[in-house]
Amino acid sequence: MPEPLLALDGLGKQFGGVQAVRDLSFHVGEAEIVGLIGPNGSGKSTSVNLISGTLPPTAGDIRFAGASVARLSVSERVPLGLARTFQTTSVFPEFTVREQVLTACHARFRTSALGSVFRSASARQEERAQRAKTEELLHFVGLSGVIDQPASAISSAQQRLLMIATALATEPRLLLLDEPAAGMVAKERKDLAGLIQRIRERGTAVLVIEHHMGLIMEVCSRIVVLNFGQKIAEGTPAEIQQNPVVIDAYLGGAH
Repeated sequence: MPEPLLALDGLGKQFGGVQAVRDLSFHVGEAEIVGLIGPNGSGKSTSVNLISGTLPPTAGDIRFAGASVARLSVSERVPLGLARTFQTTSVFPEFTVREQVLTACHARFRTSALGSVFRSASARQEERAQRAKTEELLHFVGLSGVIDQPASAISSAQQRLLMIATALATEPRLLLLDEPAAGMVAKERKDLAGLIQRIRERGTAVLVIEHHMGLIMEVCSRIVVLNFGQKIAEGTPAEIQQNPVVIDAYLGGAH
């Protein structure tokens, strides 16, 4: 069996006397869509922050592309191919939609600082390529019509798509989507499901953290369920839907 793209091994995070995540182990394969779900307070957000590098773990290991990244910062993980979006929309309000994605493209800029200052031929060529890449990504996520509008002026659903385009501009091998459907209506969630599947078709693995079960069941090949900071189940959407432990965690034993 090939080594998975992402592997968590006994991951833990403690805040004082509170164990937010305990002995968490699961993996994400190349170009796979995996869901991470659980009731409020189950440890989903902490887990994403650990994977992305926003928080350091207090136990266990995180392996990405065959190497431990548990002690690396966010800025050190992004060039390796690990990118994320956030629960709340995060845009540069003074930037246009185009400018925000173009800024993220610079994470893969190869021309030296000196070459950029003196506008060398290679720098100009790379800048043209990054602008073309920006337009392609905005078309890919469905934002071609607002490309020159201020990022603060587009709708909340469009801002979430902009965050995805911004993350994709760093050329990730794994994209962490933290509640991407928050605030979306049914049509927008349906379009988002199609976008997530197209991201996988481009060869990018996706870990989706989401409360909306319809979206999770539609796009994920496997689902990991957390409760009180621990994994309580893992399986296909059909297996998770029928799992009595999962049903009890969401609805309570009386149901």
